[in-house]
Amino acid sequence: MIQKDVIIGLLIPLAGTVAGAACVFFMKQKLSLSVQRALTGFAAGVMVAASIWSLIIPAMEQAEGMGKWAFVPAAAGFWLGVLFLLLLDTVIPHLHMNAEKAEGPKSRLARTTMMVFAVTLHNIPEGMAVGVVYAGLMSESLDITAGGALALALGIAIQNFPEGAIISMPLHAEGQKKSRAFLSGALSGAVEPIAAFITILLARLVVPVLPYLLSFAAGAMIYVVVEELIPEMSEGEHSNIGVLMFTLGFTLMMILDVALG
Repeated sequence: MIQKDVIIGLLIPLAGTVAGAACVFFMKQKLSLSVQRALTGFAAGVMVAASIWSLIIPAMEQAEGMGKWAFVPAAAGFWLGVLFLLLLDTVIPHLHMNAEKAEGPKSRLARTTMMVFAVTLHNIPEGMAVGVVYAGLMSESLDITAGGALALALGIAIQNFPEGAIISMPLHAEGQKKSRAFLSGALSGAVEPIAAFITILLARLVVPVLPYLLSFAAGAMIYVVVEELIPEMSEGEHSNIGVLMFTLGFTLMMILDVALG
């Protein structure tokens, strides 16, 4: 039976996405490219810091008993996470923000639908990350505290806020009603608690794979950062705003993990 505080923790990131998507009701103009780059850089910084402090380091610490082979779970899981996202990136049609050409197989899906798919792909590893950390907390087999798990959930929620706005406001600018654009933005984050719940079930069935799952989620998130977020935060002039916001997001997630963990 999954505890109530764990369920709340799994829903916190979704709350961040929903709150961000709600910006479509309060902001009249679509986000400028500079603001989009800033928010994307912030999200990238949070994801990189979460991958290191909340996922890879705990995975390596859990494998210390393997001696000189302690790198195996972290390295293997990391690569599996990257390859998993590469597979999804290949088989699911999606359209990145400000891109003209869709990626993945050819499809007749609407442009707005493929934009939502792109954000949904982005959110899968985040949901897995939260799920595997809470799985480690529940199993008590990893040195993961309730504060550390909450820090990751809050960090993902904070970076989901701008993501919700980035998806809902352009959809409204392209002609969708505010209510529909909000729903699309909010639903793009619904995959996170689903992925988290599935990850918890897998981890509880096979507890020894927890270190692999931790680094798997890290690899998947780093793939998203390198393949999607860094190019988006660096395009155009004055890309230094993306770098500064990356640094801010990284620092904030690092502080949350240490302070709450």
